[in-house]
Amino acid sequence: MLNTAIKAARRAATVINRASFDVDRVTVTEKQHNDFVTDIDQAAEQAIIETLLKAYPGHAILAEESGASANLNDESEYSWIIDPLDGTTNFMHGYPNYCISIALQQRGVTTQAVVYDPVRNDLFTATKGAGAFLNEKRIRVTKHDRVGAALLSSGHGAGPRALADYLKMYGVMAERCHGIRSAGAAALELANVAAGRSDGFFEKGLKPWDIAAGALLVTEAGGIVGEFNGESDYLHKGDIIAASPKVFGQMVTLLSPFA
Repeated sequence: MLNTAIKAARRAATVINRASFDVDRVTVTEKQHNDFVTDIDQAAEQAIIETLLKAYPGHAILAEESGASANLNDESEYSWIIDPLDGTTNFMHGYPNYCISIALQQRGVTTQAVVYDPVRNDLFTATKGAGAFLNEKRIRVTKHDRVGAALLSSGHGAGPRALADYLKMYGVMAERCHGIRSAGAAALELANVAAGRSDGFFEKGLKPWDIAAGALLVTEAGGIVGEFNGESDYLHKGDIIAASPKVFGQMVTLLSPFA
């Protein structure tokens, strides 16, 4: 199943890479203020779904653009959670930071994850209980044990409330860490935490397709993922902290007032 997800991600990357050479010709629709979808998101998603369902026609789908398949429910044994282009705004502007995110759940538990960065040709994969990998090499979260020595990443959703919350959280965290980066692709930020490129990530208001694959990468790389209060229902509530274990605990302490 992991190999099928990799095949699907690479098919989507072919669609995205072809379009990236002439982004001015991409058709853009604004779903809500500062929340966009392009015809490339839709074409990449279709390529992913076709690949997955060809191999597993009975599996359910939850995808950012096309939504839930008719057979997705609490009884679904296998369901795929798909973000065909995380970082659409970056892609629209030619900013080279976006990715494809595919996760597989078995009876509600995420068991497989693929995050593919087509710009850098970085393939992040994880299987529950078997570790996380970047281009087939094992990855681990950083060993930093203090927020004060951490490089963090974050972001915010669309709308004035999301921005206001983010600015408050940014003020709390920025004065206590080495720095905060906001590059506009949550799945890729989570993958970077798993790979030890940053020490932690936090954001509110995300969707399952933004975080399902990246969260498994982090936990399989030895990190912890949870809500702002430390609980584990982040996939449905959309508020997430992901970090190395000791940094995670300190981030929860600082961010729990925003839960």
